[in-house]
Amino acid sequence: MELHTPELEKFISKERFQVLYRLTGSKDEAFEKAQDIIIEQTVEFPADLVPKGAIRDHIFGKVIDIKEVSENIHEALISYAIETAGGEIPQFLTLIFGNISIKPGIKILRIGSHPFMEKMCRGPRFGIDGIRKLTDSFDRPLLCGAIKPMGLDALTLAEMAYQFTIGGIDMIKDDHGLADQPFCRFKERVRQVSDAVNDANAKSGSKTLYAPSISGPADEILERAEFAKECGAGALLIAPAITGFDTVRSIAENDRISLPVIAHPAFMGSFTVSPDSGISHYALYGTIMRMIGADGSVYPNFGGRFSFSKEECSDIQKGCTDEFGGFRSIFPMPGGGMSVERVPELKRMYGNDVMFLIGGGLFRRSSDLAGNVKYFRELSQ
Repeated sequence: MELHTPELEKFISKERFQVLYRLTGSKDEAFEKAQDIIIEQTVEFPADLVPKGAIRDHIFGKVIDIKEVSENIHEALISYAIETAGGEIPQFLTLIFGNISIKPGIKILRIGSHPFMEKMCRGPRFGIDGIRKLTDSFDRPLLCGAIKPMGLDALTLAEMAYQFTIGGIDMIKDDHGLADQPFCRFKERVRQVSDAVNDANAKSGSKTLYAPSISGPADEILERAEFAKECGAGALLIAPAITGFDTVRSIAENDRISLPVIAHPAFMGSFTVSPDSGISHYALYGTIMRMIGADGSVYPNFGGRFSFSKEECSDIQKGCTDEFGGFRSIFPMPGGGMSVERVPELKRMYGNDVMFLIGGGLFRRSSDLAGNVKYFRELSQ
């Protein structure tokens, strides 16, 4: 059978976008990996069986440049025809890191912006500026607390959220492990915590946002988001790697819901823990989270109970806030074992455009949760 593509060129704009990869190995090995990428990620077909013409000219990826950055480490800049992304996030992610994610020694460093991406996905609805307006909090870091631990009932979590709000916290999120367990049902928790936060807002003048976790069965996620909206929740928490990256996009773009979306990193760790394989902190927790519509990106801060370095956290901040086409900047949300006392140190690094996430650390200072939040705020000024 001969491969004929007489109609292909009428569908091709000749516009391309670029992805920067890190490749391990010698110069020859890096070249072989780059050649593998441009075939494996597009046609996934023996290259020698593809005739000269439209598919080779337009559908194949193209290696623009390969350079050695250190011994046995190379960077390869590769371009793809925008049409091969299919105008949708699932295919876009498949295109840039589908089968090659299974192969060692290949890591995405950067994803180049292109106008077609803004047609493929809207990106953050609120971003940093929008969340600042909702919380009426300007010119300082925002503060987020988590209601936990798992095992508490809805009433206890609601009282906890009430005290956080009275203290003036900007956002409260469910711990990501709170789902629809028999000891704390989703609907009961969301209703009671939303009521408690809204009641405390009315009494204190705060504008705290409550973000319940809506990660769950695929056929219930939209229903949970709509229920949270009806209950008066001010935001949503969702784990993209658990629910699906495009699920986050669909929730973020849903005009009936129209709430800030906070992305949680559960199940994403293996993308970034290897220095040689996966996706960079910058691209995963920054660029991709923005593309799918997250308004805040949670990640483990350096110096906590996880292994992220200061440099990796700085890269995430840049990925969240660097110019990237028309996509809004979003809040980097470092957490994971943070203590209140580290806030001044971390403010010097992150500046004001950050949302500090503290869970258990808010309970260590005293049993007065509202007072602990006020102290938290004082340190962040």
